[in-house]
Amino acid sequence: MYLNCHSFHSLRYGTIPLEELIARAVNCGVTAMALTDINTVTGIYDFIKGCEAVGIKPVIGMEFRSEHKMRFIGLAKNAGGLAEMNRFLTQHNFDKTALPESAPEFSDVFVIYPLENAPPVLKENEYIGIRPEQLQKLILSQWRERQQKMVILQPVTFRTKKEYELHKILRAIDLNIILSKLSPADSCRDSEVMVAVQRILSCYEQYPGIIANTKKIIEQCNFEFDFKAPKNKKFYTNNRQDDINLLTTLAKQGLEWRYGKNNAEAKSRMFKELKVIDQLEFSGYFLITWDIIRYSNSQGFLHIGRGSGANSIIAYCLGITDICPLELDLYFERFLNLNRKSPPDFDIDWSWKERDTILEYIFSPYGYDHVAFCGTNVEFKYKSIFREVGKVFGLPKEELDALAKNPMQLHAANKVVKKVQEFGMLLEKYPNQRSMHSCGILISEEPITNYTPLEMPPKGFPIVLFDMHTAEDIGLEKFDILSQRGIGHIDDSVKLIEKNRGIRLNIRDTTISKNEIRCNEYLGEGKTIGCFYIESPAMRGLLRRLKCDNYKILVAASSIIRPGVAQSGMMKEYIFRHNHPDKFEYFHPVFQEQLGETYGIMVYQEDVIKIALHYGGLPAADGDILRRAMSGKGRSKAALQKVKDNFFVCCAEKGHQLKLSEEIYRQIESFAGYSFCKAHSASYAVESYQSLYLKVHYPVEFMVAVINNQGGFYRTEVYVHEAKMSGAVIHNPCVNKSEFETTLYGTDVYLGFMHLQSLESKTAFLIQSERDNNGAYKSIEDFINRIPIGIEGIQILIFIGALRFTGKTKNQLLVIARLILVNFKPENRTLMLIQEPVKEYELPTLERCEFEDAFDEIELLSFPVSCSPFDLLKTNFRGDVMAKDLLQHHKKTVRMLAYLISRKHVPTKMGAMYFGTWIDANGEFFDTAHFTDSLAKYPFQGGGCYLLSGNVEVDYHFPAIIVTKMAKMPFIADPRYSNADNRQFKVHEQIREDVSMTHRAPYPQEHEINLPRLKMKT
Repeated sequence: MYLNCHSFHSLRYGTIPLEELIARAVNCGVTAMALTDINTVTGIYDFIKGCEAVGIKPVIGMEFRSEHKMRFIGLAKNAGGLAEMNRFLTQHNFDKTALPESAPEFSDVFVIYPLENAPPVLKENEYIGIRPEQLQKLILSQWRERQQKMVILQPVTFRTKKEYELHKILRAIDLNIILSKLSPADSCRDSEVMVAVQRILSCYEQYPGIIANTKKIIEQCNFEFDFKAPKNKKFYTNNRQDDINLLTTLAKQGLEWRYGKNNAEAKSRMFKELKVIDQLEFSGYFLITWDIIRYSNSQGFLHIGRGSGANSIIAYCLGITDICPLELDLYFERFLNLNRKSPPDFDIDWSWKERDTILEYIFSPYGYDHVAFCGTNVEFKYKSIFREVGKVFGLPKEELDALAKNPMQLHAANKVVKKVQEFGMLLEKYPNQRSMHSCGILISEEPITNYTPLEMPPKGFPIVLFDMHTAEDIGLEKFDILSQRGIGHIDDSVKLIEKNRGIRLNIRDTTISKNEIRCNEYLGEGKTIGCFYIESPAMRGLLRRLKCDNYKILVAASSIIRPGVAQSGMMKEYIFRHNHPDKFEYFHPVFQEQLGETYGIMVYQEDVIKIALHYGGLPAADGDILRRAMSGKGRSKAALQKVKDNFFVCCAEKGHQLKLSEEIYRQIESFAGYSFCKAHSASYAVESYQSLYLKVHYPVEFMVAVINNQGGFYRTEVYVHEAKMSGAVIHNPCVNKSEFETTLYGTDVYLGFMHLQSLESKTAFLIQSERDNNGAYKSIEDFINRIPIGIEGIQILIFIGALRFTGKTKNQLLVIARLILVNFKPENRTLMLIQEPVKEYELPTLERCEFEDAFDEIELLSFPVSCSPFDLLKTNFRGDVMAKDLLQHHKKTVRMLAYLISRKHVPTKMGAMYFGTWIDANGEFFDTAHFTDSLAKYPFQGGGCYLLSGNVEVDYHFPAIIVTKMAKMPFIADPRYSNADNRQFKVHEQIREDVSMTHRAPYPQEHEINLPRLKMKT
């Protein structure tokens, strides 16, 4: 009898999670019910499965609302009815138009109007819903005469009084008003709860016709859905046979390209994969991906194919990936196998600058009716919950900030805050709004509106109203079209090298960069600033500890840096075994046989599966459940627990010692959600090598490309410093040399206008375009005449030195600019200035301190360019020891003067600690560790230079200083404000540092992990 049920997918309206709505229906004796969330079908597929599992007939529909008012309810008679509603709502979503008062001509949809919105004339498929509390209106003739077209309407929105309050809070959040301003019309009625079916029927016992109409609708709504049938576009050509024929032809061509004509192993692997691909009818997916790559290559774009798809030799031969699966012993079954329940997807990266072009291509040939982005549910999270709920209760901004930033135990203890906490915690994990998945594209065989309405976000690409998990459940496999700045670094470097040196470099040919001699030297020394995935302090430290000097070690390093491997203790053990291969024993012969390449340490997702299968004796299906759990896709805790229980049973049957089995499963569990498959690590390693090759051989071009792609792990200042260390001469922006991005002339690097945060971007682009069209600027008068700019803008350019070509000092330029622009209005701009000779002004000689330029630069760029930060110190002391000498000071106490680059927060059981990254006065990087007791006495005090005192510890070739004391060193006063005491040290606050905060439980300490290094005695 329930034809209008809301779950919490009715965003900021419904309060009941889907599973709990179904459970409530079971308790109330419901045998059929309709899910009609507001303007969405997000939950219908989980609803169908949930209802069928408990013997309830699911009825699928939608409640159509516009401007916060219900227009009507639509119930699908069948799949065609759902498609009709989806297309109707999609059109209004795209047109941004309000829904009409009345429903359109639906063929396979029952329409139910609320009594207050019922049209005077109803179509055959239309009814009026009457609530129990409205039955008294049937005494009126206007309604009594229409009983034959009425049905029971008992909406369901909440379960309890507290949830009714929660509903009103959600409505206030949605309307952005305080709770006291909420009107009755803004929220649902207090009767919208689910009660026993008999209780509802008793309300209508005097109106058997209304009950009969309701039952008739339920009987005629028979929505059936085949969850097992693939919904993706089936064929790239016209049929399965043509697809496999084309794929075979392309694979053979690619095989000769990659391996030559006589590689029997590769040929055998290729045909084996083709057979499986054909059996699973997956040829079309490969060919569509190949087509996208073909288009990308035709545009000269660089891409990186990664993830488990790199396990496929077909993907390698088609140019989708650049990872040879034979070289790394990658097995195809990890990507695709006959036992796998759901097909995988390819992950492909492009430069962030080129991704939209790729997306436009995908939508064009495959059609906007068949292509859409995956959606995603953005949940209420800790900070947003307390801010949103607190706002509803009328708390001021300062209190909202305190609630959002502080843990609950530090919140104020008053009645209002307790209310905010109480309802806030009820909202945790509730969906708050729908958004676009960052990369998942769906390409369907049937129109995609057969399954869902679409929304058109500002980005301009349509999105479905369910997430990737639901898409997978219903048989839609996504194409992951990603973007990253690392590819932008590589792509722009290649273009800069050709422009600056006339050298055309084929960086796609990975044979020139992978395992290149000098690249391997840089790896072992951790000289990787700017390089994709290997530039962070933690990664550079790991590379030095491993003395990484080849591709395979880099592949392993790319995975063991992941949190899952690190927190399990396996990273430390891997480093030990790599450096001391003769000082450990394998846990068990299976570990030597399966994981010999990684010293018996589980490093990749495949390793975990191997041990589960070969040591634990688990069936392949259980191995797949573990894989999905490790990749974050496994959502069934019950299934994972079953695998765990089965693991120990199987281990006992094999005669394994319980203690060893427990340790091994502990390692398996620690991987969940945080480990890479080997192919993914290999893909990252190849890209890292491409970056590193460019850094080693073309360092200035590479660093300029990094700067123009807005960096990576560090702030721009660090990459500017690295460019300088690589031989570049750094110049401030110049109106006659600079562009919006940083430009390069030989080894002269002119910073781009984009780094002047106070300068409007439209002005920056106009400076460049005007110069390109009409030649260089000849004087400040000429510049002002050609560029519509106010006094604030011209002052920014003068202070940064962008008009230094005039030969006049900044002070002189300021006087001239003010004389020209005083009372000047842009709309009165004429050609008078250019027609008249440039006036020569009698200007006073104004002396400038040598460091005034540096403080101008700090104010406008946040870092000095004309000198080093060390030059601005009051002291001439530069430290007793330099970074290059630290290896010779193991266990010794040293004093160093250093400039802070970054620090990373690390939670420990003793309290917070930090790892610091610094440069010394020679510009060399080094690292420090700051433990809780040291930080209590000597905390970080923001960006700048510090005097450090501590003990040098060399950990497997990697030196770090354990800081015992530190003090921030004072810079000289700002000479520009020598007569204003309150401003002399203001600009210093703009000197930055990079801070990485880690919000996780402390990793276990080494003695708590107790990872066995020797065989356990039986």
